[in-house]
Amino acid sequence: MRIAVIDDEKYSRVELIHQILQTVPQAEIREAGNGVQALELIEKETFDILFIDIHLGDLEGTTVAALARRLMPKAAIVFATAYSDYAIRAFELRADDYILKPFDPARIRGILEERLADEAGESSRAACANRIAVRSNRRTTLLDPADVTFVETDGTGRGCIVHTLSGKAYPDGAPMSEYEARLAQHGFFRIHKTCLVQLRYIQDIFPWNNGGFALRMRGSQTALPIGRDRVKGLRQALEI
Repeated sequence: MRIAVIDDEKYSRVELIHQILQTVPQAEIREAGNGVQALELIEKETFDILFIDIHLGDLEGTTVAALARRLMPKAAIVFATAYSDYAIRAFELRADDYILKPFDPARIRGILEERLADEAGESSRAACANRIAVRSNRRTTLLDPADVTFVETDGTGRGCIVHTLSGKAYPDGAPMSEYEARLAQHGFFRIHKTCLVQLRYIQDIFPWNNGGFALRMRGSQTALPIGRDRVKGLRQALEI
């Protein structure tokens, strides 16, 4: 987690950094002692959280916060102030939160833990969003595209079989065209109208029937023919 501490009072910065490290010891913390330094800092670096004193001496913290909001729309902005009256103003300025001086360790810990929970939730949602759902026999299996080696048609013309690094195969009723679209962003290439492969798991390419070529995937001994019209595109994709 990257955090900026912006305050013109050195003691306040030292104390706040100490409190932050009590909760997030691995945090990368940058500090600025006035408004000009703060503007230079946020123009050069990005942060997950910015703790900004409302009064910075040379500039208002709100000016710094406005620039930070434009440059880092996903960052959390927390105003620091010695006056509770500014809490209302902080929310009017679209701050995510505020803290009062002297700092309450429990309050700071709560803000940081909430941010950590949000990040964990985003990571989890992203991981789920990237998985593909394979449906067979009224059962749905969620697979990470990185675990899929190749997808082939099931021979009936109605569905596919999804093969994985573990050697397991999962039948699915979805057509090949649907899998091609779902896996387009994950390094897959359609080598034949009946087969879609993960480029990184191609083990070898060798001569096949009638002057053609075939390939084998990691973890499988099955020879997968390459369509004659796909050879050039495959070479380009593999840069060979």
